[in-house]
Amino acid sequence: MNTETRYRHFKGDRSPCGPSRVLHVRKVPIEVSEAELVSLGVPFGRVSNLLMLKGKNQAFIEMASEEAAITMVNYYTTATPHVRNQPVYIQYSNHRELKTDNLPNQGRAQAALQAVNAVHSGNMTLGGTASGGDGTLMPGQSPVLRIIVENLFYPVSLEVLHQIFSKFGTVLKIITFTKNNQFQALLQYSDPMNAHHAKVTLDGQNIYNACCTLRVEFSKLTSLNVKYNNDKSRDFTRLDLPSGDGQPSMDPAMTAAFGAPGIISSPYAGAAGFGPAIGFPQAGLSMHTMPGALGPLSMAPSGRMTLHGMGPGAVHSVLLVSNLNPDSISPHGLFILFGVYGDVHRVKILFNKKENALIQMADATQAQLAMSHLNGQRLHGKVIRVTISKHQTVQLPREGQEDQGLTKDFSGSPLHRFKKPGSKNFQNIFPPSATLHLSNIPPSITDDILKDLFAGTGYTVKAFKFFQKDRKMALIQLGSVEEAIQALIDLHNHDLGENHHLRVSFSKSTI
Repeated sequence: MNTETRYRHFKGDRSPCGPSRVLHVRKVPIEVSEAELVSLGVPFGRVSNLLMLKGKNQAFIEMASEEAAITMVNYYTTATPHVRNQPVYIQYSNHRELKTDNLPNQGRAQAALQAVNAVHSGNMTLGGTASGGDGTLMPGQSPVLRIIVENLFYPVSLEVLHQIFSKFGTVLKIITFTKNNQFQALLQYSDPMNAHHAKVTLDGQNIYNACCTLRVEFSKLTSLNVKYNNDKSRDFTRLDLPSGDGQPSMDPAMTAAFGAPGIISSPYAGAAGFGPAIGFPQAGLSMHTMPGALGPLSMAPSGRMTLHGMGPGAVHSVLLVSNLNPDSISPHGLFILFGVYGDVHRVKILFNKKENALIQMADATQAQLAMSHLNGQRLHGKVIRVTISKHQTVQLPREGQEDQGLTKDFSGSPLHRFKKPGSKNFQNIFPPSATLHLSNIPPSITDDILKDLFAGTGYTVKAFKFFQKDRKMALIQLGSVEEAIQALIDLHNHDLGENHHLRVSFSKSTI
């Protein structure tokens, strides 16, 4: 069987294969170009060959080294790549190399290999923001975007940027920083075409209604060098990088060019009259809640961006929480946990399906924040799922209706963390972690008393320390994230005496 026939009759690699520098790509959209496929591999090393089997919606990518192929597969295993808004799947091939010399139609593949490899190796002159008259990409355009967020009335995090921009392609790296008192970011795609589409679509749009305006331009950089993975910078291809607490996120040369890393801490501006629904109303762009677990983002024929299943004008502040432990959960427990990420107004555990609950947050932004941080966490031994509910409000039971205390209204609770505009709590929102931040500790309370409080409630205390400059605050490290979540529910607002109630939140630091 000759080479051409061998590939034409290819039935698909039997998975799993051992590492190979040849990778098999499945579910490839038929309209995808050679350059787009090559760009999937280039961030991990030089792409040495490409073969597209368009009739089978498959392709082979050959990397110059096996090491590059392994890095690429490891990355795309945790972050599914998207091409033309469609997920594609990459695995090792049982072919050790691609022999395409005698195959027809390989001229375009070879041209794409040369062009894309040249862009990423920096051998071509960058063409600034120039694009062709038909809106197509010009040779030499950078895969790196520079993003400025104007009118920053709501905090914008690295995660928010990743959720928005990843809808246009695979985001490899993000660095956030402050320059001229503006929150800015550098964001690198795997493909310059993705950067081009994101720039054309998002430049001038608002993340939230009437504020947080995106200004998007091409960067003169062709690649980002991220040193640390933390809340200021992230390399999604290098999960092994240290957090580097207190260290600069980028090289001194980049710091000089762009400014010091850091996020402007800006409180939510509900009081300023800005609606909390997330949207792009000015340009007909509709994303009434952040893209993420809500459904695929797609371009309608009019160029309007919509989330499937999301009606225009809807304000989605109600969450559906499923896979709860019905024997352990309570409305109060859910109020305390979800209250870390926003003010919870109402909680309803469903009467006939007690493993499910509806939680009404103060606004859609807080609902999105709670969903992004709590979906997939373990609570009472079960992995919970958090999604946006189709309900606009949580109904209280009618008078005389049997409820068993499963529905609670917390709208007047004194325990809301975010009622006060400009509260420091807005700057201290972190994902669940095994280390908890304790505050409002009276002077008479010793470290032994606090350690005994947690240990006596059934938790494993691994480490504890008071803040050197302020003994009203401390860090306590427990045995696991699940333990810390439960301890926060149990001990937040615990009465320590002397009119002091313990405040508990998740910490970004470790001891």
